Amino acid sequence: MKTKSTLRQGFTLVELLVVIVIIASLAALSAPMIMGQVKQAAKAEAISNSKQIGLAMFQFENDYGSYPDASTLETLTADLPDAEVTGEAGEDSNGYFKQLMHAGIAQSEDMFFAKAAGSKKPDGDMTGTKALDEKECGFGYILNGSDAMNTSGNPSRVIAVTPLAEDGENFDAGPFAGFAVLLKIDQSASALKISADPATGFGPVKIGGEELKNAKFWGTVTPTIKAPKM
Repeated sequence: MKTKSTLRQGFTLVELLVVIVIIASLAALSAPMIMGQVKQAAKAEAISNSKQIGLAMFQFENDYGSYPDASTLETLTADLPDAEVTGEAGEDSNGYFKQLMHAGIAQSEDMFFAKAAGSKKPDGDMTGTKALDEKECGFGYILNGSDAMNTSGNPSRVIAVTPLAEDGENFDAGPFAGFAVLLKIDQSASALKISADPATGFGPVKIGGEELKNAKFWGTVTPTIKAPKM
């Protein structure tokens, strides 16, 4: 006696829908974790790069007497008359940091990258005005008014920060999962929580209960932030 076997042909519509729902649910659950890991990696990269900036700034001070400002630009221009170094002590941090490259201390643009909003990976072109072009720098630079700070000051003073909001004063809580990276004169770098406004995602960093610009370590210094050129 022959028995008739029935072969199943694929999935039913209901079964396919169940599989899709399960996959979508798993994706929804894992997305925040993956995004968090991406932001943690971006923060770690910014800390690493800021420490490289600190070392370069220290060497620059040894050669030119202070961190980059208008006076060091004059000296740098006199030392390198054939280099295109004009206009690099102005309204954005890109110009000040470019002095480190023209001095032959910073050998790559990559150390100035931080995954701040609007920034992009540097293209590696360091010729003339193409060095640290628009959006290729993610760090803000802090001066004492219009003058650079130096290692004779309080070692806890901050000289570079990221990620800044569009106003150049507050921090953007988005890129590093609510944290900002601060580089100090002593070349140490740390990540501090941003007191962000829930409505905007922007806000200050507080040190000892006070906003960064009012921190006690400034003393007689007038901190002036030069934001990256975006």
